[in-house]
Amino acid sequence: MTVVRSGSDLGWGSQPGGPPWVRVYRLRAVAADLAGAGTGALVAFFTRFGEITPYAVPYFLLSVGLPLLWVCAVALNRAYESRMLGAGPEEFRRVVQCGLVLTAATAIGSYVTKTDVARGYVVLALPLTTLLTLVFRYGLRKGLHRRRAAGRCLRRVVAVGHPASIAELVARFRRERYHGMEVVAACLPEDRPGRSIEGVPVAGGFSDVPLVVEQVGADSVAVLACPEMDGLALRRLAWRLERSHTELIVAPALMEVAGPRTTIRPAAGLPLLHVEHPELAGARQLVKNVFDRVVAATLLVVLAPIMVGVAAAVRASSPGPALFRQTRVGRDGALFTIVKFRTMRADAEHLKVDLESDGDGLLFKLRDDPRVTPFGALLRRHSLDELPQLINVLRGHMSLVGPRPPLPDEVARYGDDVRRRLLVRPGLTGLWQVSGRSDLSWEESVRLDLRYVENWSLMLDLQILWKTWSAVARGQGAY
Repeated sequence: MTVVRSGSDLGWGSQPGGPPWVRVYRLRAVAADLAGAGTGALVAFFTRFGEITPYAVPYFLLSVGLPLLWVCAVALNRAYESRMLGAGPEEFRRVVQCGLVLTAATAIGSYVTKTDVARGYVVLALPLTTLLTLVFRYGLRKGLHRRRAAGRCLRRVVAVGHPASIAELVARFRRERYHGMEVVAACLPEDRPGRSIEGVPVAGGFSDVPLVVEQVGADSVAVLACPEMDGLALRRLAWRLERSHTELIVAPALMEVAGPRTTIRPAAGLPLLHVEHPELAGARQLVKNVFDRVVAATLLVVLAPIMVGVAAAVRASSPGPALFRQTRVGRDGALFTIVKFRTMRADAEHLKVDLESDGDGLLFKLRDDPRVTPFGALLRRHSLDELPQLINVLRGHMSLVGPRPPLPDEVARYGDDVRRRLLVRPGLTGLWQVSGRSDLSWEESVRLDLRYVENWSLMLDLQILWKTWSAVARGQGAY
């Protein structure tokens, strides 16, 4: 979604200072940044100088003043705005930018002024400050997510659009509570009092939006793609919401296309949204392949003792081989043999026909599959059965991150849109893994896979890999 900041709006909600929880969270972010900078500066000082000597006095004073300088730099880079806090990588990206800019400025300044700077101090202080700030802010964010999961610290949103779009938005916000958005009222093209959408009351028409915002105490308005809300109507709505400092959020029609592929370029006085094609080959793909294979080889070496132990336990827990091999479909429809630890009875494939009627769409998954062994259920819960797939990654059949590897009979029934998920290598983990795993419906699984194909990048891969650890530890949705 695109946030349109109207006039004097500071992004703090319907009050000039924002809701109370926003102000408290911002103060905690400032305190975290001060603590990170102070700790980093003092560690660098005592590591480099050991004690306060006449030569080291200026650096000690710099260490004392660095936290204030750091907070000012972060504020100038607008990393305290409410739209940055709580979700998305932009908050962390801006903190890293501050660290890089200050490091570069120190190096250039010392060179231009011929100042003799203790390089060991600078090399330690600014990177440590950046790293500790990221760690402290990550801790703040996880605490905020826990409060949001409990129904607190949520933005009250009025959704504007057609019923189908509003229903989808409500479902997404309820499923991903960490975003902190709660739709409390809806406005349709025509006022339909007494009606509700997914439990959200319809409170008025498009012309009633500012009045509805006041009535329900909302601090944000989300405008979904609809022909009635053209440029002129949006501009007028922004002017009316400006008086109450209400945040205006606009969801474009291309809801699955992420920021890196979209740019706004003015042409003939019009702000045009340009959408780049996804880069599925070239240098970035080469970097991804090298990264996948280096990490897979490293993990195979490190995890070899654990994998040997799991294989022995599988053989001891039930009759049959330790490994399970199955034909899957890879990039561009190429077939390959996937390798996993066996989690089912040896005759599981013969029993599948009797159970397929209970599947969800093309995705055959049962919550209480009678073919799964007790030890296999434990392996599945924590995804340990998938460790041998690192061999597939090393051989180039799979990637560390990508869509779920489908079966040939699933692919045979794909529509044209769904076949697009075959443009990249399937992954050991992916958006489906960190968003609910087997609890997802077939349609939701496909939507996440297509979102990955449209927006993949090495940074997105790193984010998914980071989130995979917590998803695997929780074991939610794995069966």
